[in-house]
Amino acid sequence: MTGARMSTARRELALSTKGFMPADEGEALWDAAVSAAASVARAPMLEVGSYCGRSTVWLGDAAERAGRLLFAVDHHRGSEENQAGWEHHDTDVVDPLTGKMDTLPFFRRTMHDATLEAAVIALVGRSPQAASVWTTPLSFLFIDGGHGEEPARLDYEGWTPHVVPGGLLAIHDVFPDPADGGRPPYEQIYVPAIESGQFDEVSVTGSLRILRRI
Repeated sequence: MTGARMSTARRELALSTKGFMPADEGEALWDAAVSAAASVARAPMLEVGSYCGRSTVWLGDAAERAGRLLFAVDHHRGSEENQAGWEHHDTDVVDPLTGKMDTLPFFRRTMHDATLEAAVIALVGRSPQAASVWTTPLSFLFIDGGHGEEPARLDYEGWTPHVVPGGLLAIHDVFPDPADGGRPPYEQIYVPAIESGQFDEVSVTGSLRILRRI
């Protein structure tokens, strides 16, 4: 842990924002991002899967205090598990005009209320397309995008090569035990990262795994 904690106001805003990250995992994410910013040569951070901005508040705060930028990649139409008929569907984020999910207005409001608009740049589009043209090294990468096998695999393949040596890779919803939750983040991101020999695990908090690029 580095320096003062995130302000109470921002922490409360994060926890009141629609999302799926528990407080202890959010704090661990913040700790990791602050650590990466302090120990890695200047490079931006990137988040895959922002939803309404809950995790983005923690990461944006870390980016702001380090004078870095956080790029937040999301198409804002919701992952497979967020669609109608699935467990995590929320009718509040469905646009009544299109009938489709649209979390972008919620995300923008969260960034406004957190006063993080100068530190966070939203990239609105699909992760694989964004990754295909991305060339900037990253000090910190957080993957919490689509949890199907293909989306998780493409996020791993598209974004992890940009993490600099000493930089950190954070992965959410990693469940080694199938009884605890969905498998793709574990099978398609965590396991390949460890087996590649390019990442070492540095911390575990709930379903959040933090790995360091060797």
